[in-house]
Amino acid sequence: MTIRADELPDDLNALKAMVLSREAENARLRQIIKELQRHRFGRRAETLPEDQLLLGLEEAEQVEADGLEEKEQASADLRQTRVAKRRTNRGSLPAHLPRIEMVVDIDDRACPGCRHDLHRIGEDISEKLDIIPAQFRVLVVRRPKYGCRACEDVVVQAPAPARLIEGGIPTEATVAHVLVSKYADHLPLYRQAQIYKRQGIDLDRSTLADWVGRAAWHLRPVHQRLLDVLKSSSKLFADETTAPVLDPGRGKTKTGQLWAYARDDRPWQGNDPPGVVYVYAPDRKAERPMTHLEGFVGILQVDGYSGYRPLAAKNTVSLAFCWSHVRRRFYELAAAGPAPIATEALRRIAELYKNEDEIRGRTQDDRRVIRQEKSRPITDSLAPWLTEQLGLISQKTKLAEAIRYTLSRWDGLTRFINDGRIEIDSNIVERSIRPIALNRKNALFAGSDAGAEHWATIASLIETAKLNDVEPLGYLADVLTKIVNGHPNSQIDELLPWSYGADKMLPIKE
Repeated sequence: MTIRADELPDDLNALKAMVLSREAENARLRQIIKELQRHRFGRRAETLPEDQLLLGLEEAEQVEADGLEEKEQASADLRQTRVAKRRTNRGSLPAHLPRIEMVVDIDDRACPGCRHDLHRIGEDISEKLDIIPAQFRVLVVRRPKYGCRACEDVVVQAPAPARLIEGGIPTEATVAHVLVSKYADHLPLYRQAQIYKRQGIDLDRSTLADWVGRAAWHLRPVHQRLLDVLKSSSKLFADETTAPVLDPGRGKTKTGQLWAYARDDRPWQGNDPPGVVYVYAPDRKAERPMTHLEGFVGILQVDGYSGYRPLAAKNTVSLAFCWSHVRRRFYELAAAGPAPIATEALRRIAELYKNEDEIRGRTQDDRRVIRQEKSRPITDSLAPWLTEQLGLISQKTKLAEAIRYTLSRWDGLTRFINDGRIEIDSNIVERSIRPIALNRKNALFAGSDAGAEHWATIASLIETAKLNDVEPLGYLADVLTKIVNGHPNSQIDELLPWSYGADKMLPIKE
């Protein structure tokens, strides 16, 4: 944070202490940045979990705030300056939040000078964000019965409202809260049960699991429709991550896979809304994406996994590969010690990324023209240079392996030059994989293949909602309510997350 000259102390010792304190803080922040870089590009065995890095940043920011508070309490002028800055930068609170107004008025409405009546000439309005801790409530549904005095056997009563859990106690909003807590906030069901118990609600973990399973069954057609819509796109990203699943027959876990297929055309001003769909499979065989993407025609942007190549062999799919994976291999070599060839390769790849930073968010035509002008000369010279270096080094080294990895995927790596829709890497879908990894860290494994499929179904809808700035809890509560009330399958597109913009978002029903 920048310190103005008038904020510096006049006392020399105090100034020295401030400089030493700032230097210590800067050293800590530099170390955190280095760890972030290692987390992004370093060897897996050396990386720290991302949440640990964020924790380090949080603590550094807390220490800085502690010091600022001490200074502001000691200086009224500094406090006024900081208050004005906070008011300028805080933005406005969301319009959909309920407002509880409090009027702070004067006790005496007589002029303190002449004692005439004061008249109102205006007011100052400020807003503060308040929170009411999560609290259960009971919705009591009364259905009066009516009889006819003339016809003794006639009883008339309104039909009972439809319920997601027939004979159960939760509303659709309650079930949606369980889903979001588990699949968006990564709270396993047993932890949720502990939270509920503190409010006197004794809900067994198995009961919550029953709710999740039934909700997943109802949401399955929406998940399938989301996949079908994404497959109709002309360009997708694909990636996969492990999904450990309990295997009772062997007394341990087996390694399943969650495949992610994502669409995000925002970097080139495309009109289709972003989305991601996860599909569970018990293995990583190449036939899995073949099955998942049956009918897809277009460009598939992937990492270097060879399992996607049979898709390209069908002549309906063109593979675009990821420069981030190429860069990572050379970075590992350069970070280990002097490596002039790897360092030079990184320098040239950095030039490609510099060009991408300049064109992000522009139209596909603009991106293609600029890439052909600025990036093509880099790739045209890089391939022969790598080939030349490969002939000068031992073929058994990691460097030779990195070069062969790059050259063997050259067509897919350079496909982005001629198509402004293609990204330079597959980081978009890798970001969509991170919530799955966080949930896996907390839950450790799925209890069965069916449980992993529930994971894929619900996470797909939640993450797509987040990509479209749709609040997942209200979205799932509304979708489940509509489904149990007989929403027609012919109108299932109305239940896809991007159909719920801020203007269409319904509040959770009372």
